Amino acid sequence: MEKPDRFSDFPSAPRFIQIETTTACNAACPFCRQKDLQRGPVRMEERLWRKIIGETRGLGVTYRPFLQNEPLCDVRLEEIVGYIKQDPTARAELNTNGEFMAEKRARALLALDLDEVRFSIDAVSTEIYEKTRPGIDRNAVYERVTRFCVLARETNCKTQVRMIEMPENAGERDEFRRYWEPLADRVELVPLYRWPWSGQTEADVVLKPCLKILDEMFFFTDGRAVLCCWDIDGRGVIGDANSNTVLEIWNGPVVGNFRKILSRGERRKIHLCSRCDAYAHLAWESPHQTS
Repeated sequence: MEKPDRFSDFPSAPRFIQIETTTACNAACPFCRQKDLQRGPVRMEERLWRKIIGETRGLGVTYRPFLQNEPLCDVRLEEIVGYIKQDPTARAELNTNGEFMAEKRARALLALDLDEVRFSIDAVSTEIYEKTRPGIDRNAVYERVTRFCVLARETNCKTQVRMIEMPENAGERDEFRRYWEPLADRVELVPLYRWPWSGQTEADVVLKPCLKILDEMFFFTDGRAVLCCWDIDGRGVIGDANSNTVLEIWNGPVVGNFRKILSRGERRKIHLCSRCDAYAHLAWESPHQTS
């Protein structure tokens, strides 16, 4: 029996919106291209993040106030999460390396009814941690994330701790699970990925559909919307929140055309996607068999 086609019936509004409120990050991870980021501004204007959130109120959106950055670098994060949670249908989630999650800030965010936090940690020992997450204090991360997990148990906030699988941490994965499984709601080992245009050639391109077009939107600090969270250079711009509403962009002809192309797995026809090997591990028998 043919599996359902997930690429023929798109929602009328995005289910997930990532908003890059700042371009700052406190780490220099070797696998991440954030350190190569050249565009600006450093901070998204308040009017823009309020506009993006305000235009999608009442739609049951999950907002993620981060993109190619560390969200806790933005001193306005509590204000942003508070604005999101004024909508009773909305969810607020964070991905963070955890270094800036001191207890005072943890309590403030949890008091705002934050829904989920995913911590990227990647190692157990200081020696390996300094290779996988250079620039970050391993002991501070373990102390603060451990404490956050304990505090979160008293709220509705779910916690997830992730390790990106790299050669350096291969010997620590079992120990990583043993430490975090009693504390976090979920522990995941995540395959290492490559950003588009990070050395891939035309021969490396995966001719498969892309899950990023199903129900997600991504906004740069300048208000531009892009196809993908891995589009650090703006190769796949689909609209601009300065001149259009979120739903105008989502339901517009540019996005519609990209969906048609990507639903057929024809990545070579899109500049950004023509050097992308994401989701190569998914065993799709054809472009429309995606589960």
